[in-house]
Amino acid sequence: MTGLDQIGPRLRAARQERGLTLDDLAERAGVSTSTLSRLESGKRQANLELLVPLTRQLGIRIDDLVPAEHPDPRVRRPATRRHGHVVAPLTRESSPVQTYKVTFPPSDEAPAPRVHDGFEWFYVLSGRIRLVLGDQELTLSRGEAAEFDTRTPHSISAVGTRPAEVISIFNAAGERMHTLTAPS
Repeated sequence: MTGLDQIGPRLRAARQERGLTLDDLAERAGVSTSTLSRLESGKRQANLELLVPLTRQLGIRIDDLVPAEHPDPRVRRPATRRHGHVVAPLTRESSPVQTYKVTFPPSDEAPAPRVHDGFEWFYVLSGRIRLVLGDQELTLSRGEAAEFDTRTPHSISAVGTRPAEVISIFNAAGERMHTLTAPS
């Protein structure tokens, strides 16, 4: 069903919501009952001459009769490489919460801890992840998750000989990823 095909059914629904009969609305809007009936059933094409008085009587806008277009919901942001990591955005740039799929290359040592405002949450999809959080060093495996305040010095890296993949979520402040080095 296209947007124009929905004008009639939406007009009928608006009329019925207000408890008006075909005769009531037609008389108030100055159109014939048969014209209104054909318009609602899709047998008559809508035009402004008909819609303006009808929508005024119903207390709605013409825009209310035509459904809004639904934007393409797919996220089409390219993956980037940063410091050996592959970062694939999974949300639009304008999203209040940013979600990424991050692939960490294997690393023998943990990177230097960093701090930034916000909170981070991640879920391990594959491989093993080393999370250094303050004085703790934790290893997370597939199916495990972690959530932490990113003002705590932290670093994340893959453990072992294989890359590790995570889904990582940041709130708006946490999106400014790893910008300050932790105090020594």
